[in-house]
Amino acid sequence: MNGIIIKAIGGLYVVETSDGVFECKARGIFRKKKISPVCGDRVTVTKEKDGSCVIEEIGERRSLLIRPPLANLDILAFVCATCEPKPNLLLLDKFIAIAEFKKIKPIIVFTKIDKCDSGELAEIYRRAGIEVFEVNNNSGEGSECVKNALKGKLSAFTGNTGVGKSSLLNNMFPELKLATNEISHKLGRGKHTTRHVELYKLEDGGYIADTPGFSSFDTNRYDIIFKDELADCFCEFREYLGKCRFPNCSHTKEKGCAVIEAVKAGKIPQSRFDSYVEMYEQAKQLNEWEYKND
Repeated sequence: MNGIIIKAIGGLYVVETSDGVFECKARGIFRKKKISPVCGDRVTVTKEKDGSCVIEEIGERRSLLIRPPLANLDILAFVCATCEPKPNLLLLDKFIAIAEFKKIKPIIVFTKIDKCDSGELAEIYRRAGIEVFEVNNNSGEGSECVKNALKGKLSAFTGNTGVGKSSLLNNMFPELKLATNEISHKLGRGKHTTRHVELYKLEDGGYIADTPGFSSFDTNRYDIIFKDELADCFCEFREYLGKCRFPNCSHTKEKGCAVIEAVKAGKIPQSRFDSYVEMYEQAKQLNEWEYKND
């Protein structure tokens, strides 16, 4: 049987197949190869004579996050309020870069548009080539557009406390029957007392990942990007890479830098460039051995 892992905890894996949902263990060969099945993995399952089920194969992964462990994520949605709390663009840019680094499509959802205009913020990221949505959680305006973007996809949401992530999810997926003050029990847990990941199947065939780590804004939990890899994680930089005067250009202060010239010409938003420079300075302090031992 072929299926998808929808829950992984304590060495047991719940796999959804066309024949039903089965609790499985993984073959020992995966441990020898230092491969761990994770939620989102497409797997092949067999039934043993005693009725137990075993994962035999893990399909090729399109993407993989280690913390929280999640494979084949199609979309990572960043929910950001226009105000209350004030948006932290550096933090947002860090998350977007990590999504790009992991080959996961980032989308941004700006909430509270009834309180503060989102036009200027939305324009920054649309110019960067990132899909942006603007929603009013009180009226539900805009939530249907977000929902349409997730159809048939494996998606996860991240957002700081108070940005309206819970209300957005409720507006989009009322079938989950999540009261706003109870959202932490199923999606976007507030306290994160559990560490396992779980997928919730939606009516359209897609999945929402319930991932404890996604409400933590410690970006090092997701992955670490070294300085030489950072520029390619800013999608609006790519057409200028390789066009600088110096082949080893850091795109932070050099003369003849095509990226800096694009910023001066208004082709790259200043806030995005500022985030890149700060992230680059931080990345310069990283050592590879620290990453490998993390």
